[in-house]
Amino acid sequence: MKLKKMMTLALTVALGTCVLAGCGGSGDTKAPAEGSTGAESGIPTVTEGKLIMATNAYFPPYEYYEGNEIVGIDAEIAQAIGDKLGLEVEIADMEFDSIITAVQTGKADIGLAGMTVTPEREKNINFSDTYATGIQSVIVKEDSDIKSIDDLQGKKIGVQLSTTGDIFASDDFGAENVEQFNKGNDAVMALTQGKIDAVIIDNQPALSYVAGNKGLQILDTSYVEEEYAACISKENPELLEAVNGALAELERDGIIQSILDKYIVAD
Repeated sequence: MKLKKMMTLALTVALGTCVLAGCGGSGDTKAPAEGSTGAESGIPTVTEGKLIMATNAYFPPYEYYEGNEIVGIDAEIAQAIGDKLGLEVEIADMEFDSIITAVQTGKADIGLAGMTVTPEREKNINFSDTYATGIQSVIVKEDSDIKSIDDLQGKKIGVQLSTTGDIFASDDFGAENVEQFNKGNDAVMALTQGKIDAVIIDNQPALSYVAGNKGLQILDTSYVEEEYAACISKENPELLEAVNGALAELERDGIIQSILDKYIVAD
């Protein structure tokens, strides 16, 4: 846990620096003028004129279904990026652990799924500048004897496969005590049924799951903090530069913050 606390401090300082600097990870890079097309701007994408976004649409409020439509923070940020780059956005829903592979193999251009930047992932994929921060929280039953992070030792913990909650929990509490689920909702259902003792998941989805399931609560102490960014193939630096340019403009214009404020209500 000491290592994670150091990571949390570093990420917090880095984010503060980013905000003060206007998130200028790409310097003064400009996104192509609105109304242009990806082909006209020279941005290579899987399908000309489109920006295919890979996600896992069971992660509210970042991505979730509203009827047959995928909506949420990441969907709106992707659309805003697409508008800046003159690209039509198409969203592909898949299992979370398939997203990086889809981007690597050219099935998608970009992955937005509340995805945390980690050194391990950076070995296989490029990440854009950060657009949001997240907190890993712990969901338990209201009558649970788990009152703090330390109480998770020896307990059965549910996580979503290949998420940072999965990675951190397996490291801290042992893989033998961690049960992986394809969707966060599946882990929460297992908790309500008494099959596991706790769920580690990002705070915003945690709030949604607790609101929708009586008898659950979130521990007061957060598990770890992290940064969210879009993942892009290492073979496509042109797209990375363009996305960072678009994100910088969206940050300056207050559009990213307005999207976050729309979905995330302060306590």
